Order: sequence, then structure tokens, then C-alpha cells
Amino acid sequence: MIEVLKSGLYDTIQDLGRVGVQDYGIPYAGAMDLYSAKVANTILGNPISHAVLEITIMGPKLKFNCSTEIALSGADLSPNLNSKPIRMNTRVRIHKNDVLSFGTLNYGCRSYLAVNRGFQTEFIMNSYSMYKDITRHFRLQKGDFLPVIADNDSHDNELGSLKIDEDHFDVNEIEVFKGMEYNYLTELEQETLFSTQFTISQDSNRMAYQVNETIENKMMPITTSLVLPGTIQLTPSGKLLILMRDCQTTGGYPRILQVSEQSINQLSQKIFGEKFRLKCID
Repeated sequence: MIEVLKSGLYDTIQDLGRVGVQDYGIPYAGAMDLYSAKVANTILGNPISHAVLEITIMGPKLKFNCSTEIALSGADLSPNLNSKPIRMNTRVRIHKNDVLSFGTLNYGCRSYLAVNRGFQTEFIMNSYSMYKDITRHFRLQKGDFLPVIADNDSHDNELGSLKIDEDHFDVNEIEVFKGMEYNYLTELEQETLFSTQFTISQDSNRMAYQVNETIENKMMPITTSLVLPGTIQLTPSGKLLILMRDCQTTGGYPRILQVSEQSINQLSQKIFGEKFRLKCID
């Protein structure tokens, strides 16, 4: 077991998502940055589908009640084991009663903690991903216990560390495809989309990223239609909604663009106030 001595800003158990139940209105969920989640599992030799802990901006304090191995990837939140710094993207041996904590955010937004053999929490509808009204808890709280499989053996045949693509955290262009209603935009509105530098709003979350800037919208409403993570909707007031992993399965705003899978991962590592532009790759 791992005991949550102190919760972070927003800590959730995630995996690759809840696929195949969208017909029932169930969101995909899953790790916001699937690239970093997969890296953490790969370092330990886990299948990439194993559940990880997603840590946002400010980390928790965790006590390990058994021995295991861990790896951290994604955002660097200055991880410490028993008050001593440990490296990102590296396999780390954990002993019983060790305490993992976090400090200053150095880069990124979301960090991923993988444990050997994965977190053994609730498995509902083929996924461990936490989501409100689907799992009993939708985020970690102080006093929670996370089941893990004790592992007293060091796995020397697995990766000790893994070099990551640092550009993953520094990109300022988000790649998009044209959406179903893109051609209903005027030529000026289309030009504005790709010439504007957008700023991530503090209202952004796992459901959708919002931006501070607006563009003129003269489009008519559409019939409620299917949406998925990465869909960019344009509201009547000219706001862009970039749907993320916890988004609804249908929506009534025009779907003007679709963010590429790689760019969803990159966007999820940006924090409030960061800027980016859109780049069409059709």
C-alpha cells in the first residue's frame, strides 16, 4: 500500500483511458499526457496500459508501506525521496517506509508516477482512470491508501533511465486538422485562427482548455454531435474550447478544428498564462 500523507493540487489515477463506452455518454478519461505516462511505465518494464498517478503542478506526499520500484516522467516537480532529490525519467528503488514528496515546479504541468506492476485501484469499464460518478473517488485525498504489489527484487534487466524529447515541453505550435464545421468560418475568421497567439486561461482543466482571446463568430449553432479529446469548439461568444481527456461525448458548438494526438499531450503540459499558436497540418 501507499499512504497519502498529503494530497497535491489535483492527483488522480489514470491509464490509457476508458475506450468503447462512449455510446453510453462515458468520457474517455485517461492520462492527459499519454506520452509521459507511457515513458514512466516503459522505464519500469510495465505494459504501457498500467495505471499511473497523474500529479498536477503541486505534488502530494506519499509513504510507501512496502518495497517496490518507481519512475517519474513528465513535469519536473523536484521529487524527493526521504528529503533527498531523485532524478526524473529514472528507475528508483523504494524501501518500506520511504516517503516521496515534491517541491518546486521546474517545467511542465503534469508529472506521472509509475510503480512496478502498476497501481491496483478500482478497475471499472476496462480502465483504472478516476472520473467523478464512475469511480468511488475522482481525486486523491489525505488518508487514502493506494494498493500496489510489493516487490523486493531489483530488476536489472529493465531500463535504468530513458532520454526524453525536451521539445515536448517547449513547443509553441499546436498542430491541428480542419474540423467538421471549419469551412463554415469566413475567410477572415480562418486567417485569425492561425495568426493569433493564444493564452491559456486559468479556467482550463482536464475537461477542456480555454484561452483568453476570442475570435468573431457568425456561425449558426449546430445539432448536438459527437466530440472527442482534441476537438476545438467555437462558442457563440467567440471563445475556443479545446476538449481534453475528460470531455463530454457530444456537444452543440461548431467543431472547427481537431488537435493531433501528439499536440494534446504537449498542450496538457502547459500551465495558465503560457502562449501558443495553432498550425494546420491538413
